[in-house]
Amino acid sequence: MEQTALMDQFALFAKVVGAMVLGGVIGFERDLSDRPAGFRTHMVVAGASALLVRLGEYVVRFYQSEGLSDTVDADPFRIIGAVVTGIAFLGAGTIIQKQSKMKVRGLTTAASLLFCGAIGIATALELWVFACLLTLATLFILTVLNRFEGWVERKTKQGDE
Repeated sequence: MEQTALMDQFALFAKVVGAMVLGGVIGFERDLSDRPAGFRTHMVVAGASALLVRLGEYVVRFYQSEGLSDTVDADPFRIIGAVVTGIAFLGAGTIIQKQSKMKVRGLTTAASLLFCGAIGIATALELWVFACLLTLATLFILTVLNRFEGWVERKTKQGDE
């Protein structure tokens, strides 16, 4: 194996691990909130998203080196669409739960899984600063705005009494 190909693989590995770390930050908050998808799930979703987006490029390169460039074409939007579809399936699993009350739960966790996928895609495209800022923005939404929402609900209930 030539050194360039080996370096490409290490660079891809770094992007996937970077995406996993950022997803893990969001997943850790979901674990602390005792939600159905937590630390490991968010890490894997973000990492898989980054990996799948970058693998499209490697598949095309592989077939081009085999002389089959006319038969293989990659559409990055279709790859991203497939990633989003897979994450939507996982998100639905966090929403569909047996509940004693007829109350929908898990929507925020499903949304955070989707967002982790998007963060993974951003890291695959080497938008590191953007991905880190989005991770921080997501944490703000999940923590600070959650507390604010609880405060508003308490105030509203006090006003009803």
